Amino acid sequence: MAVLLGYPLAMTHKSGKVAEMVAQFAGRRMDARYLGYFDCFNRQLFYEAHDVLEDLWLLDRNGPDGDFYKGLIQLAGAFVHLQKERLRPSEALFKLADANLRKYPAFYHSTNVGDLLELIARWRADLAERRFERNPLRELAGPFIPLPE
Repeated sequence: MAVLLGYPLAMTHKSGKVAEMVAQFAGRRMDARYLGYFDCFNRQLFYEAHDVLEDLWLLDRNGPDGDFYKGLIQLAGAFVHLQKERLRPSEALFKLADANLRKYPAFYHSTNVGDLLELIARWRADLAERRFERNPLRELAGPFIPLPE
């Protein structure tokens, strides 16, 4: 099995790109791809956040962290849809992310899952309040998730 910064690598066609995006997190306690997800997400690089975490999810999609990573990927995907003005598909991914993240305790892998669920609820409410006619990402500050320590 190939290795990325000391971690097993799923070896997708995106692995080289992922390695570049997460190199700054090498040598930390948590997997560099996990930390890279939050870094990309907070810079509103939602597609890249998806790519970074997908590489890790592919290794554990049927394991204990599979649905957690899937929920985070879906969360980033919901914001990709917002960036592309796809408001209803965004709502669908927010709903899936919520369902997957709800399976985990309030704090998981040094991440406040409760805060993630609140973030999802707020953005879903903002979409509904605008009747899916106006994009809240164009009107509100982008989302932020603290980097796990």
